[in-house]
Amino acid sequence: FQRCVGMDAMNSLHSTTFEIDEKHGTDYHKRFLEFVKMMQKENLVIGGAMTDPKGDRSKGPSEQEDPDLFTRIVKTDENGVYVSGAKAHQTGCINSHWIILMPTIRLTEADKDWAIVGAIPADAKGVTYIYGRQSCDTRSMEEGDIDDGNAKFGGQEALIILDNVFIPWDKVFMNGEYEFASMLVERFTCYHRRSYVCKTGLGDVLIGAAATIADYNGVPKVSHIKDKIIEMTHLNETIFAAGIAPSHQGQKMKSGVFLNDDMLAQVCKHNVTRFPYEISRLAQDIAGGLVVTLPSEKDFR
Repeated sequence: FQRCVGMDAMNSLHSTTFEIDEKHGTDYHKRFLEFVKMMQKENLVIGGAMTDPKGDRSKGPSEQEDPDLFTRIVKTDENGVYVSGAKAHQTGCINSHWIILMPTIRLTEADKDWAIVGAIPADAKGVTYIYGRQSCDTRSMEEGDIDDGNAKFGGQEALIILDNVFIPWDKVFMNGEYEFASMLVERFTCYHRRSYVCKTGLGDVLIGAAATIADYNGVPKVSHIKDKIIEMTHLNETIFAAGIAPSHQGQKMKSGVFLNDDMLAQVCKHNVTRFPYEISRLAQDIAGGLVVTLPSEKDFR
């Protein structure tokens, strides 16, 4: 589950660390490659932690009333760095083995302490997870399995609190090179926004379920039902196409990895912020009120 964010972090860091080394003579790229080898050898899942709480969005990290609204270095010694702050909206973090911490916005020289990229074990000392809630949580706690969703491989979200978390030097891939923060963010989002092609898998399931309900109701050949299923399929395949296209248009970076087309990746993201809701609306229109008024399995039995 949820390998995409870690893969996006690895791809964007591969090229960014290479170019930081090129400018500053650092050895981040070498450190990073050793980390990747370890992840691959042990088949470990990486959570990519980019989004900070941000606080007052009109101000940068160094201007905030609370400096921990962006993840920052609080102490450095001969062994590594210590960071504090938080990472929000972290899907899949709890079932990841490692977390890569990254900046979330363009930084200035005044923000050098916030220009930190490093890898930590998910159970590192000083890390606290505040588990997210969803509207149907209580149903999954009842007897039966209809309302469990995917009980073994399902997703979840959490807020990660970082309190003096230690990162050894060999797991530090940016340390104060603030001018590269925006490059990393842009490349990460470019990869990640094309990865939303995965949403079409969920769309396929929803379209199939809607068609099945139409069969149950005896109306699979009614024209407006067919039109709705066709429209759902059209929207779903449009998301898929906008995910595949930027990959096809990718360009080779200095470090050797490929970066997909930025504009088309953003189009994919915009499609995903709109089309799944329309697909869901059409599915509800086909299925009727049962979708939102169905009793839980416990009550049904």
